[in-house]
Amino acid sequence: MTQIIKKFSIFFLCLLFLVSSNTETSLAAEDWPSGISVQAQGAILMDADTGTVLWGQNIHNQYFPASITKVMTALLVIENCSLDETVTFSHNAVYNVESGSSNAGINEGDKLSVKDCLYALLLKSANESANALAEHVAGSTEAFADMMNTRAKELGCTNTHFSNPSGLNNPEHYTSPYDMALIARAAFNNPVFGEIDSTTYYKLPPNSINKEGLTIYPGHKMMRKSTPYYYPGIVGGKTGYTTLAGNTLVTCAERNGLKLITIILKGSTPQYWSDTKNLLNFGFDNFVSLKAADHEKTYSSITSDLSFSGLTITKPEALILDPDSRIILPKTASFSDAKPELSYDISSGDPENAIAKINYRYNDRVVGCTFLEVNDALFQNKAQETKTATNLQAETYSASGDAPDPSAAQTSTTPSRKSLEKEAEDYREKALRPFEIPLAAWLILGSVGAAAVIGGAVAFFLYRKHKEEQDFLIRREQRMKRLQDSGVSADEFNSIMEQRRSSYSSKRKGRRGGRFKFR
Repeated sequence: MTQIIKKFSIFFLCLLFLVSSNTETSLAAEDWPSGISVQAQGAILMDADTGTVLWGQNIHNQYFPASITKVMTALLVIENCSLDETVTFSHNAVYNVESGSSNAGINEGDKLSVKDCLYALLLKSANESANALAEHVAGSTEAFADMMNTRAKELGCTNTHFSNPSGLNNPEHYTSPYDMALIARAAFNNPVFGEIDSTTYYKLPPNSINKEGLTIYPGHKMMRKSTPYYYPGIVGGKTGYTTLAGNTLVTCAERNGLKLITIILKGSTPQYWSDTKNLLNFGFDNFVSLKAADHEKTYSSITSDLSFSGLTITKPEALILDPDSRIILPKTASFSDAKPELSYDISSGDPENAIAKINYRYNDRVVGCTFLEVNDALFQNKAQETKTATNLQAETYSASGDAPDPSAAQTSTTPSRKSLEKEAEDYREKALRPFEIPLAAWLILGSVGAAAVIGGAVAFFLYRKHKEEQDFLIRREQRMKRLQDSGVSADEFNSIMEQRRSSYSSKRKGRRGGRFKFR
């Protein structure tokens, strides 16, 4: 075990050396695109592939979401049951809704498949379908709301709390533009959700109210060519409205390999359609999505100076970059403007063969990542060679009509099936170990390894400092909002703080005063 750990340490130092030796000094990248405004109180534009925020307004403020809540409801249902399961509509599901709220004409006792219910939920915004699906998955709408909150935290939401599956008015039911974008991103990356939500019409089966069935259409007007708000490239979306929430809107659109998500909260009609169009135009006009593997040059410098179980690194490559990972950049930037930062923090959701992660940073923001992965094609080729040799041996024995003599097998030049299988297994075990570094390379590393480690530590310190500054700004923004809501002005707050500092300075010299706590 000690030997393996030592080899891993050598491998990591080797990568650090390669990164540091290929780093070039360059001028600061251009500023991030800006120059757009929307009338909605809360809004965000996010890249669906990387999760990078391209533009935002009040993105961490809390607002009522209304029926865009059903994006989370649909995602949870898809993740927790099969589409062909049968849902029975209870009295509570049908009648525990606000009078006049949206529905699909489904009655108590009606039975629909989960799939039909999801179409009614997302296209018709049917509140009785939201309730019925919640009861089907969790047993009650209250238990389902608990599941919604758990899932929201898993996605990274910090300003969200759900109290029902439909989004009807409740003071404890709220979200933020950023949190809702995280939820929408997860939903649109789910192929089942994408297929249902992109549908422009659907025929619900007959039930006790609609004897001939019911054809439904999406409420998102930008999806429909028959409306003046149609926008080419729309993947799907969800509308919402209550008197408290105002108009809310989730939209996903894709063009030229760039997939964007917009969220509008506390908007007004018809302006929220224009706000969404402006955000999408801004995104498609100013940004480009690139596959990291097509442009990354730093890590391609690993050459045959290093050996990987006797194989050179270049032909064939033992380590490859994930072919699908993307980064998002302004169109005025080049790939080299995105600085790579190597990390060994691999999570359960990352590719199975990943051994390292490369985060890309443009100025002060992360714009995507990719992974260094073990090339399984090498092992597949070796396994195929072993299988072929084993089959040839079996055919030889079959043609002779004699079984192999066990004692002779020990001295025979033809390997046995067992030995071939063991050879393949030993090959894979050895190949999955870190690189064996030649003595010359190790001597070089001895002189530069410390510098590389120090460089990595400095980069980590700067990142932590930047994160602390961002967290402070967020806390300050939230504090000022609470001040505004409570009727205390900033000047009054500063006066209170100054009084407390003066009081503490007489008791604790050299230390700052206590904190003024908000509840």
